[in-house]
Amino acid sequence: MSTSPKVQLLYFKDCPNWRATADALASLMSETAFELELLEVKTDEEAEAVAFRGSPTVLIDGIDPFGSPDAPIGLSCRLYHGPRGLGGAPTTEQLRDALVIAAK
Repeated sequence: MSTSPKVQLLYFKDCPNWRATADALASLMSETAFELELLEVKTDEEAEAVAFRGSPTVLIDGIDPFGSPDAPIGLSCRLYHGPRGLGGAPTTEQLRDALVIAAK
């Protein structure tokens, strides 16, 4: 039996890319059931406490499906590898795939 994953979007407000990720996640809520929590990371101390590897960071049930354990922690914009090269946010398709895997 599958359960709805808990999705957290960690961001800092000076990075514009988190909004595209928030919009993509909102659009996916109609096709995939999950809880969504937005968490603004405001300080370097908060970044350390939550192992924030850049904005936007998506955690699905506490796991970063796009993360690298050696990525630096801190208040920075993050890059994602996508079908068109590097981008500032995961694509809707990448998010959908991660949610489908998590819901299994």
